[in-house]
Amino acid sequence: MTRMRLCRMGAKKQPFYRVVVADQRTARNAFVDEVGYYNPLNGGEIKFNVEKAQDWLKKGAQPTETVKALLKKAGVTE
Repeated sequence: MTRMRLCRMGAKKQPFYRVVVADQRTARNAFVDEVGYYNPLNGGEIKFNVEKAQDWLKKGAQPTETVKALLKKAGVTE
């Protein structure tokens, strides 16, 4: 099953997250496609490629709880 999840990037104490689509059983940094990013230090900046995100959701990718909240906050889903 594919999941939409966060992939941590950035330096120590400077987190930056990519929202990626990955197989549920793979490692954190092995992913199929990148659909957006989230920067909690920069005022909670969220950016999504809306077309890609909606396409993956239609294909059956299951977002994690955190990604689901970010999608809702960004206006990609209701």
